[in-house]
Amino acid sequence: MERVVGTVVRGLRCPIINKGDNIEEIVVDSVLKASEVEGITINDKDIVTVTESIVARAQGNYATIDHIAKDVQAKFGDDTIGVIFPILSRNRFAICLRGIAKGAAKKIVLMLSYPSDEVGNHLVDLDTLDEKGVNPWTDVLNEEQFRSHFGYGKHTFTGVDYIDYYKSIVEEYGVECEVIFSNNAKTILDYTKNVLTCDIHTRFRTKRILEANGGEKVYSLDNILSESVDGSGFNEAYGLLGSNKATEDSIKLFPNNCQPVVDNIQAMLKEKTGKTVEVMVYGDGAFKDPVGKIWELADPVVSPAYTTGLDGTPNEIKLKYLADNNFADLRGDDLKKAINDFIENKDEDLVGAMESQGTTPRKLTDLIGSLSDLTSGSGDKGTPIVFIQGYFDNFTK
Repeated sequence: MERVVGTVVRGLRCPIINKGDNIEEIVVDSVLKASEVEGITINDKDIVTVTESIVARAQGNYATIDHIAKDVQAKFGDDTIGVIFPILSRNRFAICLRGIAKGAAKKIVLMLSYPSDEVGNHLVDLDTLDEKGVNPWTDVLNEEQFRSHFGYGKHTFTGVDYIDYYKSIVEEYGVECEVIFSNNAKTILDYTKNVLTCDIHTRFRTKRILEANGGEKVYSLDNILSESVDGSGFNEAYGLLGSNKATEDSIKLFPNNCQPVVDNIQAMLKEKTGKTVEVMVYGDGAFKDPVGKIWELADPVVSPAYTTGLDGTPNEIKLKYLADNNFADLRGDDLKKAINDFIENKDEDLVGAMESQGTTPRKLTDLIGSLSDLTSGSGDKGTPIVFIQGYFDNFTK
């Protein structure tokens, strides 16, 4: 029978995960139960994705603001700390800032990028910048200047004035907080040579610029809690990056050592079904909200671990190019046969013609991670496991 359905994505429910749970067994059992209850046949090259959150929960990878504070104090001592380029997020950064402030001795200079943070949370819109004649790439503003230009704006979705919010967090711990606005990392060196850079995907460049221009104690968030402090959780590769608020005084860190997790899940499914299922752990996807203009990608990577079958980029055919150009005179079954023949035989001339049109070379893990994140939701749909079928099928299958 002719197939009429392509890729199918299902969010799978599983038990609430707690510290010490065997995450591999829970994932495998959840997939097998879904297969049995829903009548799903498990096939080779199906994909199981698992949100990083439940992996970290099973690992018990948590830390408190006191743990953060102790690490910050050890690194910066009594010096004024420049905290630069944080994202504007109650979930992602506010608790981290509490720990940083508690570990600071006297003063924090908080430098915010504008008009938006790294992931697209806006302090001010571009039209307003133009109206005021402010150039965010050259102009450095203090808090008074920023307020005189732009007033007191609130975040589109959260309704929070992040300037006041972050400043109040620092001052809550008896630490002086000076807020400035700049997109040039070197600006902070006019205020202090000791810097904690909080950007995510540009952190290596930022640190390089600071160190090359007189920075003395220069760290990034991946250097904070990169090892355990007084028995805390930690992440060797990413430190505080990828962390989320757990309680009012604690965070859940990005999971550690995920490769054995995905490999074990794949092996267990192979043993129980005879099929080779690809497995990955996923965090934030990478997609842009058209209203809030926010990029979702606040984790350091979309996937910290995946099985080998998910390495690389998609091998896809531009069907619309073939239909509109080489086979423009064909319709219906004749068109389908021509495209099927092309896919089976891979005419090199046509492949070259399509490649010349430009295809975005996105990684499989980024695409599948984004698909999974949209399926499981940024909130909680109770489906932290996603089961994907038909992702690698082409038009002939």
